[in-house]
Amino acid sequence: MGKPTGFIEYLRELPLDRSAVERIRDWNEFHHHLEQGKLREQAARCMDCGIPFCHTGTLLSGMASGCPVHNLIPEWNDLVYRGLWKEALDRLHKTNNFPDFTGRVCPAPCEGSCVLGINTPPVTIKNLECAIIDRGWAEGWVVPEPPKVRTGKQVAIVGSGPAGLCAATQLNRAGHLVTVFERADRVGGLLMYGIPNMKLDKQKVVLPRVSQMEAEGIKFVTNTEVGASYPAKKLLKEFDAVVLCTGATKPRDLPIEGRSLKGIHFAMEFLAHNTRRLLDGGHNGGFISADGKDVMVIGGGDTGTDCVGTAMRHGCRSLVQAEILPRPPMDRAKDNPWPEWPKIYRLDYGQEEAAAKFGADPRVYLTTARKFIGDDKGWVKEALTVQVQWERNEKGQFVPKEVPGTEQIRPVQLVLLAMGFLGPEQPLLNELGIQCDARTNIKAEFEQYSTSLKGVFAAGDCRRGQSLVVWAFNEGRGAARECDRYLMGHTSLP
Repeated sequence: MGKPTGFIEYLRELPLDRSAVERIRDWNEFHHHLEQGKLREQAARCMDCGIPFCHTGTLLSGMASGCPVHNLIPEWNDLVYRGLWKEALDRLHKTNNFPDFTGRVCPAPCEGSCVLGINTPPVTIKNLECAIIDRGWAEGWVVPEPPKVRTGKQVAIVGSGPAGLCAATQLNRAGHLVTVFERADRVGGLLMYGIPNMKLDKQKVVLPRVSQMEAEGIKFVTNTEVGASYPAKKLLKEFDAVVLCTGATKPRDLPIEGRSLKGIHFAMEFLAHNTRRLLDGGHNGGFISADGKDVMVIGGGDTGTDCVGTAMRHGCRSLVQAEILPRPPMDRAKDNPWPEWPKIYRLDYGQEEAAAKFGADPRVYLTTARKFIGDDKGWVKEALTVQVQWERNEKGQFVPKEVPGTEQIRPVQLVLLAMGFLGPEQPLLNELGIQCDARTNIKAEFEQYSTSLKGVFAAGDCRRGQSLVVWAFNEGRGAARECDRYLMGHTSLP
């Protein structure tokens, strides 16, 4: 601990974001860094606890508590306080291949379990993580690290999302020849097309990492869907091992009356088309525009927020976000104690922007859509919503029940369904004959990652279900370790 009294002397302080009214005019990132003196003060608040829960990385009540990749948080906080930034970056890279990604998009379960957060605001861990890696890039400390010796073993990674990139990096550094297959036109999966540019800049943050990986010897094959344009059986013949990192890309639908009307889209369709158009310089005309429309986003979570932020930048006329759950409390409830993830009310960036333009948080809680109503050309023009209350059914499970008399007609010309995902797409798994669990995820034990097919491993959302980017990093690293052990009989990967 650099300063034993730091947590007493300094209050939690975050950098100011660009104003909500300003930032909805462009697609640039909106977070800033504190100046170095302030960052040192924030690092000094870390108490180097006897038991630092911030990097435990476990599940409590079904949610992450602590860092899933077990970042050595007290160590690099101490190094930042001492002004040893390069050493801090080295410690950060020990556990996290891509802190530039998590430092921007992770919800920071580490901060939720910070010991200081028991009775005061927690350490600004996420902000410090991002500052360390951004300085690393600026100073030229992040360089390709190709392996000194090659094993001659060839490994295929299917999917270039968070889990796939981590698995590829680790296996390459172990000396294997790694090829990553991606069905989209660009590398990155969720990082490229699922997260908007204002949260994770593609040109400045994602693509430099891809270039680094290529310089280390990793081969990327885009516009190639294994199981379609590239036979899955060919994959098994040409490679010594395969790691499936295809994600959980099957969206949850809302099968109500009027669902087939035009103007109703899944969230990822909306987000991916927008990012592709942005990267193509605005020349791609096939994107879904919210310009001048009354927009309804159905579902909360990060994806719903990203839809809100994107629609705001398009220039929507109005926006409402329907959330079927009740509004969280302002402070931790008694049944949500530390170090569980604090389930409290938050105004995320998208809702903050909508509130700045329209005057209020766009979310309406305990609300769902019952029916969509179309015009004479088959386009959605209205949504019938109704309020719900949660009651126990005969099995003791909580289920939503409509509240009579709460129906409301809302004008909408664009509906975005952001209600989560049901698991991986099945054609590739069926072709390979991979066993799945009851939730249709690939069946592979946690920490083992081996599937029912010898030499084939699975990691990330396709194995565990929809989850956080940082859990995908955890799984990608773990699958790489077990794949290396399978290939070599032993492993030195963490």
